[in-house]
Amino acid sequence: MTHLRKQVEGKVAIITGGASGMGASHARVLAAYGAKVVIADVNETQGKALAAEIGEENALYLPLDVTRLNNWEQVIEQTLEQFGKLDVLVNNAGIFTSGSVEEATVEDWDRTIAIDLNGVFYGMKAAIPALKESKSGSIINISSIAGITGFKNRAAYSAAKWGVQGLTKTSAMDLGKYNIRVNSIHPGSVETPLTAGLNRGLGQIPFGRAAQVEEISSLVLYLASDESAFINGSAIVIDGGETAGNNLRDDQ
Repeated sequence: MTHLRKQVEGKVAIITGGASGMGASHARVLAAYGAKVVIADVNETQGKALAAEIGEENALYLPLDVTRLNNWEQVIEQTLEQFGKLDVLVNNAGIFTSGSVEEATVEDWDRTIAIDLNGVFYGMKAAIPALKESKSGSIINISSIAGITGFKNRAAYSAAKWGVQGLTKTSAMDLGKYNIRVNSIHPGSVETPLTAGLNRGLGQIPFGRAAQVEEISSLVLYLASDESAFINGSAIVIDGGETAGNNLRDDQ
């Protein structure tokens, strides 16, 4: 794969949940446009395979449990040892659980918050010293449209994704003095292995289809690049119009 412009050439990025789905797409796209990528994931087999596919000069797999701050600190340290710096953090790792407040188990709630929200906080906390050295750091937190509007039967997931948006906005103000930008991406329905079994209402999407992972990765690429240097604290929705209004109502 060749491209005329290397939008993130010379940058080093960590992508959590980078071994499969959207994370793997983000890693491939960032590497294709010039970045060195760290694929941070609990899935060693897929992570190592993807790093080999991209090439050992440009990619490194590191095991990461995002719910453990000490594991995060090890990943940051190993990234600096391998590539010398850190410019971009993509907090992509996440899980999905269903259930209302009445029906959701406490175990599902705790696990979802631990991975989808606490994991983002730990990653940002561990990465800030290295990103400060970068002088132009970019933190990209992958939330969801469940983090900008209510979602039926999604108590833990929606709470976590709303929390990611709040953490993003307040951190954009806190970290701006270091020239670190913090933005959140809010995808709607996306075709990934994680969502393959879901019964989704694609009729609510004006395009009538889910997004492909590469369409989300294009936005990740933009936010990782210096082309987005003045975008900070934004919650960017990429959902094909799913949250634009009631696409299922037709009063004509």
